[in-house]
Amino acid sequence: MVKIRLARIGEKKVPMYRIVVADSKNPRNGNIIAQIGTFNPNVKPHDVKIDEALAKEWLAKGAQPTTVIAKLFRQAGINK
Repeated sequence: MVKIRLARIGEKKVPMYRIVVADSKNPRNGNIIAQIGTFNPNVKPHDVKIDEALAKEWLAKGAQPTTVIAKLFRQAGINK
């Protein structure tokens, strides 16, 4: 199953995340199919950048967002 999820980048105790499309069987930072955005929780308000066209394309193809990604999509106004 293909999932839209977060992959951690950044230094120790300073997390940043990529929003990626990956097979659910791969590890968190393993092989990815596509990168569709970034998420930085270290600044207020949180810095979220999502390529809306790519996100909608992958949702249309059947990729399932995780709960955190679904929340970020709702905040950005991206629906299935």
